[in-house]
Parts: sequence; structure tokens; C-alpha cells
Amino acid sequence: MEPAFWDTSSLVPLFIKQSPSVAARKLISSYQVVVWWCTPVELRGAFARLLRTGEINHAGYGMAQKQLELLRLSWREIEPTEEIRTDAESLLDRFPLKSADSLQLAAALAWCGDRPQSRPFISGDKQLLSAASQLGFHPISA
Repeated sequence: MEPAFWDTSSLVPLFIKQSPSVAARKLISSYQVVVWWCTPVELRGAFARLLRTGEINHAGYGMAQKQLELLRLSWREIEPTEEIRTDAESLLDRFPLKSADSLQLAAALAWCGDRPQSRPFISGDKQLLSAASQLGFHPISA
């Protein structure tokens, strides 16, 4: 399987049934998961928000956490570095991104050694996919 960088927004539908869930499950069977170091925190935050808003119940919340722990056993995680922080700051000047999204994109650049040409970048965020595409990644909408 080919590795791909997965933004948090593309992973949530794997754990919580949503409209993009079918597409996300197809992608997970085709691409290995590479993520940014903060992705588990962002995922847990998404699960907690969905529980608070009543979109999932306590059983769904617990199941999502268990599935996350299983997926973490097989994914590759990009650790934080000074270079990633510097790149993330620079990306904020170049693209209309949220801070967390600039960190995701900077981590993806670190993953591919700043050679994003045709490397898969999976996200459910249109602005992030646009920025990734402009940098040379192969954007895949989840």
C-alpha cells in the first residue's frame, strides 16, 4: 500500500459514522496512514465535541477511542521539530489556513522531505486541500 498523509478531518469519518465515512473506508484500504503528531489530540477533541453536541452517544465515543488506539498501532506519526514550526508559520503567510492546518501541512512536507510532487494528501478540508495541491501534493478529498 502506498503511504499518504491524512489530515485529522479525513480520519474522523473512520471512527464516527458520517456522510464521508464510505469514502474514508475505501481510502484506508488503499493508503497507509501518515499523520502529524497532534492528530490523536485533534481526534479526541472531535470525539468529545460530537459527544457534547449529542451527535454520538457514550457507547459511540468509547468505540471511537478504541478504534483510534488500534489504528495508532499501524500509522506513522511525524514528530514535532523546529523546522515544522517554522514551515507552519511560513505557510500561514502563503495560504488562508488555520494554525492547526498549517501544522498538518508542514508535517506533510517534512514527511516527504519537501518533495510533495504527486504524494497523496488526504483531507476533508477544501482550503487545506487547495494549499496542498498548490505545493504539489496529490490532493484527495475524504
